[in-house]
Amino acid sequence: MSHSTGIIAGVAVLAIGTYLLRIAGPALRNRIQVSARAAALMDRAAVVLLVSVALTGALYSGHEVVGWARPVGVAVGVVAALCKAPIVVVVVLAAASAAGLRALGVA
Repeated sequence: MSHSTGIIAGVAVLAIGTYLLRIAGPALRNRIQVSARAAALMDRAAVVLLVSVALTGALYSGHEVVGWARPVGVAVGVVAALCKAPIVVVVVLAAASAAGLRALGVA
């Protein structure tokens, strides 16, 4: 099996698995009951997963640490979001702070 054939097969398997999981949700909704504790745990797990993906993207580019500008920009965006700023303001503040640090020579 060539490298590109293996990649195509892997993508196909993941796509099929994704669609089967998406179909399973509505099909099993009324058949499986989850306790309130398990539902709360799944909600928390989803938040932890999203935060970990966001932090990985904010701190790393490939296998390299990105420096200080991007994490500071993300932190500024988080603070703006917590202050309930409109999304446009959040994005502009985050981008401007990262760009400003890069213009000052901070990696």
